[in-house]
Amino acid sequence: MSKITISNLNYKQVVSDNNSKTVLNIMHDNFIDWMHACGGKGRCTTCKMKVLKGKDQLSALSNFEEKMRKDARLGPDERLACQCQALGDIVIEVPEESKLPHLKYS
Repeated sequence: MSKITISNLNYKQVVSDNNSKTVLNIMHDNFIDWMHACGGKGRCTTCKMKVLKGKDQLSALSNFEEKMRKDARLGPDERLACQCQALGDIVIEVPEESKLPHLKYS
């Protein structure tokens, strides 16, 4: 079981007992809008999330994430929500460039 806390969405929390789902899928299962322009294929970085706590509780970097890091499109504390699974509790935030205009961020 994993708990995902989104710090800049008023510490919204979602819980999942399915470690095979991506963070993006867990968000959508819980009716949380999260940008994903390429449809979750790891090609665009719009689903980027900043990991504040629990980096070690995420699955290994995918090939797409490694490529984005090499291209300097993904920082050391960032992951693609469409590419990683939460294996335990994590605290994340939505980066400024990925914020959706209809949501109120804290």
